[in-house]
Amino acid sequence: MADSAPATPGSTLRVCALYPDLMNIYADRGNLIVLERRCAWRGIGFQLFSSSLGEPLDGGEHDLFYIGGGQDRDQRLCAEDLIENKREGLRAAAARGAIVLGVCGGYQLLGHSYALGEEEIPGVGLLDVRTVREDGPRLIGNVAIEASLDEMDANAEERVLAGFENHGGRTYLAEGQAPLGRVLKGYGNDGRSGVEGARTANTIGTYLHGPLLPKNVWFADWLISRALGLGPGELAPLEDGIERQTHRSARQAAGV
Repeated sequence: MADSAPATPGSTLRVCALYPDLMNIYADRGNLIVLERRCAWRGIGFQLFSSSLGEPLDGGEHDLFYIGGGQDRDQRLCAEDLIENKREGLRAAAARGAIVLGVCGGYQLLGHSYALGEEEIPGVGLLDVRTVREDGPRLIGNVAIEASLDEMDANAEERVLAGFENHGGRTYLAEGQAPLGRVLKGYGNDGRSGVEGARTANTIGTYLHGPLLPKNVWFADWLISRALGLGPGELAPLEDGIERQTHRSARQAAGV
């Protein structure tokens, strides 16, 4: 339930979902629904666009670009199309400060490459990471991380993101590449480094899904604020009793 007073009247959040028909496992479409609802409850407009295989991408038309996870076959198709039709648009979007969010397979595609045995799937290189498929079990289970957004927002606090991870790839960050957060419970990027995800100022990759934003609405609000160019506290507060309980349940499932 929302407060009655809208915030930022006249604002509209323009979101572009990349490959929503292919990169949408683990209920990750729920991330888009959360963004739409939390905008609507505040009187903020919401426009959802899509960019699928064979379609060009204009990096200047949207405030937030989202790519979810997919099976290996679909990820190969999307990787090829990203390079051919969307890489320059996505890089232009990131350069001008638009939010780019990649979850699971989408996170891997935001890096430099994903090696599957002898095959190497290229990425767009917005994050200085590489992913490889190594011997060993899939990294599966509930996960919680401590995400520090201090460098992105001086008034942000360290908070917990909770979700579910299921990935066969191990993602390695280059020296100087900031992670999204520190693993509290679960495996994270590779099961060894103790960190999860990667980020720059406005580009974020993570393995957390299940989906991510319904379990962590504070992070959804952070994304909305950043995408609209708003400062801390400029979004109207919402009555988030159910959402807070959902977050607590996700944390408890991870053992935090």
